[in-house]
Amino acid sequence: MPKMIFVNLPVADVAKSTAFYEAIGFTRDARFSNEMASAMTWSDTITVMILSRDFYRTFIPHKQIANSAKTNEVLLCLSFDSREAVDAITQQAAAAGGTADIREPQDMGFMYGRSFEDPDGHVYEPMFMDMAAAMAAFPDGPAHDPA
Repeated sequence: MPKMIFVNLPVADVAKSTAFYEAIGFTRDARFSNEMASAMTWSDTITVMILSRDFYRTFIPHKQIANSAKTNEVLLCLSFDSREAVDAITQQAAAAGGTADIREPQDMGFMYGRSFEDPDGHVYEPMFMDMAAAMAAFPDGPAHDPA
């Protein structure tokens, strides 16, 4: 079995969140979905599990669930093959009820990124990186401040 990641996110409305994720290119896996959860596949090894807040609470009963509209615990970066694909998913997110460009787009020449929030406030940063240009810019790795 390949190494996989399942990102579990609590949401206010599973159906609304499922529609949002489908609109930005995820695919719902019906085998692992019901009224309490949707398994939203991004790739063969990455799935975002959209869980109702009540269902999510059954996994973490000893902690409060963060209000993702007011606080942030994680930033999810998604890689793309082009700048145009980064722009497209950001625009799709806004059209589907999310918020695009919660900060200024980042253009470092070799790397380009934007940001968006889903309807529950979970933060994503789609990005494109030209690996050859990045390696040329940092042949010895990024500079580090020893302090």
